[in-house]
Amino acid sequence: MFSIARALRRPLRSRVTIGALAFLTVVAGVFVPGQPSQAAALPTAAGNAAAAALPNGFKSVGYTTSWSGNVNTIQYRKLTHINYAFVIPNANGTLAAVQNPSKLRSLVVQGHANNVKVLISIGGWMGGNDSPFESMASTAATRTAFVTNTINLVQRYNVDGVDIDWEYPNPGISAKKFTLLMNQLSSALHSRGKLLTAAVVSGGGTALGVQPAVFGYVDFLNIMLYDGGSPHANYNWTISNINQWKSRGLPAKKAVLGVPFYSRPTYYSYARLVATDPANANRDCTTVTGGQQCYNGRPTIRRKTQWAMAHAGGMMNWELSQDSGTATSLVSTIYDTATGSRSGQITSTTGKCVDVYWVRTANGTPIQLWPCNGTNAQRWTVTGNGTIRALGKCLDVSAGSRANGAKVQLWDCNGTGAQVWQPQSNSTLRNPQSNKCLDSLNRSTAAGARLLIRDCNGGASQRWRLP
Repeated sequence: MFSIARALRRPLRSRVTIGALAFLTVVAGVFVPGQPSQAAALPTAAGNAAAAALPNGFKSVGYTTSWSGNVNTIQYRKLTHINYAFVIPNANGTLAAVQNPSKLRSLVVQGHANNVKVLISIGGWMGGNDSPFESMASTAATRTAFVTNTINLVQRYNVDGVDIDWEYPNPGISAKKFTLLMNQLSSALHSRGKLLTAAVVSGGGTALGVQPAVFGYVDFLNIMLYDGGSPHANYNWTISNINQWKSRGLPAKKAVLGVPFYSRPTYYSYARLVATDPANANRDCTTVTGGQQCYNGRPTIRRKTQWAMAHAGGMMNWELSQDSGTATSLVSTIYDTATGSRSGQITSTTGKCVDVYWVRTANGTPIQLWPCNGTNAQRWTVTGNGTIRALGKCLDVSAGSRANGAKVQLWDCNGTGAQVWQPQSNSTLRNPQSNKCLDSLNRSTAAGARLLIRDCNGGASQRWRLP
């Protein structure tokens, strides 16, 4: 539909500078100031628990590229699939070498450790020249060579499947070539227990280059619902286009709704827009150097996710390195919406935040009060199963104790009663196993006050404001 689709999908490169960390001492259960500001803290794969299953097989698909982003900062537990972009096809059925192969290998290891499927994405915009795909798909010999080389690639890097990103097969002869190719790939990959997906144009006449037969060959389609609409990728334009795909016979569960993590008409990453003005997280358009730039802020991402939960098979994004690494994360917005969770700060009556000591993710890390700073150490997700999570782990009563004064800590989520919290009508947080409430040591309101459990009394130190 758009000849420029993803022509400009070249992410802005950004730098994150981590400040020096000051040493911290512990005195009588209160952490003496000197804790780092945490302003640059990002979640790491090491701190992520196994990926939480999204309801009803709902998918959260993220692209990551060979040329940008850090695989150690991906929020694996909030994704179901990650596509590594791109491997370039050749006209004779061979494949160009994987760019940054060590990055791909690390992605696979960390993805699999978090129950995330990792796929190789073949193709991309390729400067608007899809002739390698056209030529390769023209004969049985070159299609077979391509499939053989693709299977070898999958096995070499231990990935879970392939995402074909041919931009774009045109209606007619080209569409027939695409169908033949996808049929052959489907047989080869599915017989080996691997996935086959495809990234496809948002809609319009070009979408007819993907024949309905292809719908039966793929596990799902990543519909690139961006680079169009005015303003860019707006809600109504998005829903209209995905419904066109469904009207052609694409099953709802195979329709994955793609969203941009960048603006148009100028390509600014969402992360950069939010860094410029945090209020941009809740807008769809903003002014940059005198010009209006439009994208999808958190309310629109939430609204699209809600629609997809009812009418589609999941959400996809281009691409992960452009997401904000803070409480404004769009990946988190998708995840929280899909799981019915609420994420944000938990604050005391004095306005301080429940905080993970030094942003550590080790089991047993203390939980404290600290001035609110909007970082991941203070981003908590209140889930539907009673757990309260941060940095991929759970708010936990040490050793499952039922005693007054038992410390509260961060621990691997394990489904025990020590990790269940029930918000009460008087704003307390009750742990039903101990029948005690979240409180602070000596009922202190000081920065660094250690959190613990105590007999519920509804006092000021036991009242909390949840996200």
